[in-house]
Amino acid sequence: MANELVDKYQEYLVLERNLSENSVRGYVADLNSFLLHLEKLGIDEFKNLQVEHLRSWLANLQSVGISRATMIRRIVSIRAFTHWASASGWIERDFGAELSIPKSQRTLPDVLNVDEAKQVIEALQVKSVEEPTAVNKRDLAIVEVLYASGIRVSELCGLNLEDIDQSRNTLSVIGKGNRQRVVPVGIPAIKAIQDYLQNARNEFANLQSKNAVFLGARGKRIDQRTVREVVYEAMKAVGAEMGPHGLRHSAATHLLEGGADLRTVQEILGHASLATTQIYTHVSPERLQKAYKQAHPRA
Repeated sequence: MANELVDKYQEYLVLERNLSENSVRGYVADLNSFLLHLEKLGIDEFKNLQVEHLRSWLANLQSVGISRATMIRRIVSIRAFTHWASASGWIERDFGAELSIPKSQRTLPDVLNVDEAKQVIEALQVKSVEEPTAVNKRDLAIVEVLYASGIRVSELCGLNLEDIDQSRNTLSVIGKGNRQRVVPVGIPAIKAIQDYLQNARNEFANLQSKNAVFLGARGKRIDQRTVREVVYEAMKAVGAEMGPHGLRHSAATHLLEGGADLRTVQEILGHASLATTQIYTHVSPERLQKAYKQAHPRA
């Protein structure tokens, strides 16, 4: 019965909720973890499920030291499952609704300042000129695009050749929930893409490449782990430890500091809610000082 339950739930997540592959994988993994816990408790029929079993599972996870953010995600995940399970007749009522979700600690990731971002890219440019290998040209294009556009690493990996509009300096990306949006990029990023496509991509390409923009060593579409390694390596130029998400947050911060409004940044980042964009952004002391001096009569 457990296999049938997991299959039905996965089908619901894909067909009705239209979640991304990564999200579906996470929800299903959480469900499997919960089912394994029930098995250890000796619960073999869902009609015997109680809210105490949910709390027992969460307590067990907490005992192994998972982070607060992960705990919140697990609670959200199991609540989504019990909501579906009750509506589908697998359980008599939605026990997960009784679980409260603790408030998250909204800690901001590290960001580069504008000078640091410039140094990272200039280091990659120098490397690409001094050693004009296909890998160096590709890596420069990857970092340029991530910083210029603020797109997610999954969106970068999913880029196809037809998604690049070089006449308008834009990228068409597929974000969370299979939502498509058009994102502007700067001229330096477009030039880096052009150089990569004209002088490097063919060295990676083979029959498996199809129309993917960025390719890995074996010619397949580049994976997220490789992109993270590229970014972490690039950050050594300024002594930072930062992945693609840090570049995304840096891009959002620099847009705001440059005068972009919050809703514009929301659209560029592809957030469904403005509240999510507010988590990603913060006001630097320099921007506060500048605004104060411009606005206050006694500054």
